[in-house]
Amino acid sequence: MQKTTKELIDGQSLSKLQYATFFVCFIMNILDGMDVMVISYCASAIANSWQVGPEELGIVFSSGLAGMMIGAMFLAPFADKIGRKKMILISAFLMGASMLMTAWSQNVSELILLRFLSGIGIGSMLASTAALTAEYAPDRKRDFWVSFVLSGYPAGAVLTGIVSASLVPAYGWPIMFKLAGLASFICLPLIYFSLAESIYFYIKKQPKGALLSANTILSKLGHEALERLPKREVKSSGIPVNKLLNKEYRIPTYQLWTALFMAFGCLYFLISWIPKLAEATGLSMLLAIYAGTVFNVGAFFGIIVQGYFSSRTGLKKTVAVFLVVTGILMATFKLFSGSSSLLFVIGLLGFTLQGGFVGLYAVAARMYPTEFRTTGLGWAIGIGRFGAVIGPALGGVLIGMGLSMAENFLIFSIPAIIAGVITFYLASTKLS
Repeated sequence: MQKTTKELIDGQSLSKLQYATFFVCFIMNILDGMDVMVISYCASAIANSWQVGPEELGIVFSSGLAGMMIGAMFLAPFADKIGRKKMILISAFLMGASMLMTAWSQNVSELILLRFLSGIGIGSMLASTAALTAEYAPDRKRDFWVSFVLSGYPAGAVLTGIVSASLVPAYGWPIMFKLAGLASFICLPLIYFSLAESIYFYIKKQPKGALLSANTILSKLGHEALERLPKREVKSSGIPVNKLLNKEYRIPTYQLWTALFMAFGCLYFLISWIPKLAEATGLSMLLAIYAGTVFNVGAFFGIIVQGYFSSRTGLKKTVAVFLVVTGILMATFKLFSGSSSLLFVIGLLGFTLQGGFVGLYAVAARMYPTEFRTTGLGWAIGIGRFGAVIGPALGGVLIGMGLSMAENFLIFSIPAIIAGVITFYLASTKLS
């Protein structure tokens, strides 16, 4: 049955159910992008309102990223036990509740706690949607569809930047958290009624009512119903984190974790501090917000282009090129600082860095099997997010020390190049 189902997904044209799955997962990643970036776009307004410095803002940024690390590593893996759809629902509810409460926070301590809770939902959402997409995408197009779904993340960031530029100066920063929280709650019915559970999850895990649920999905895919489910494999206890480090997966897992750690540190330094750094170069708050938006516009197109070329020329090579080019651009950023081309270069950085970064998610989705795919994704994202926690906090320290934008970019170009080299030499037989 496993082979028949794989042939069904790989050998037929995409169905309405698959397109609907990709669309809903794309929307969920738009919410993720909104919820991550809203704090960056509101940072200057919060700093002015509460009189806080860059070091405190760095802790606020890092608290959300620490929550994402916890969510990816310890909440997302339960999707391998309870199903991807249920975990996406849980994540959306947690995101919505914490974002709404953030709008009424009164001090930095409350903001740190609520950003941490938001991060837990965000981290789990990313891993769950990537895993579900990988299981409904045909093999020949899997890298593209995983990348496409995750391109919702910068799309959400762009939308947030545009709305922030209009609303924050007029109504203050809390309005953005209210809108982001309401958006998550509005999407709960969309997830419940429109998102399909993974067919592989029903066949592999066989929860109560699995045969009926699997046949419902199979009928929507244009396939005959099953008389019975295949023999279930011996149930393993707990969540299979240990499988990530068995003989087959140990070396590529460590390589993937290292590459993501480096890429996360570089990326989240940029997306957390670009508006503030751009403002420090003399841009107005409005143009500084647009700098972050330009970065994420570039990211959206970079992710799509990366997915396209990965499906044709190989995932490892494409991702490696994107990341190394990112490092070169960052190392030479001083040449463009203060020039009219500054916003263009920021957009180009979004194109290359986010394209390569999201490609690493596609690497994880392809590298691990269904039985522990979300666990593999979650732990890769979680370990990587440790770099994301360090990146913005280190950035806050460096900015507080008086280092220029160009000097910060030079320092953070090093992990981007390291990530690209490691990706190129990733020792997995499932990747080309």
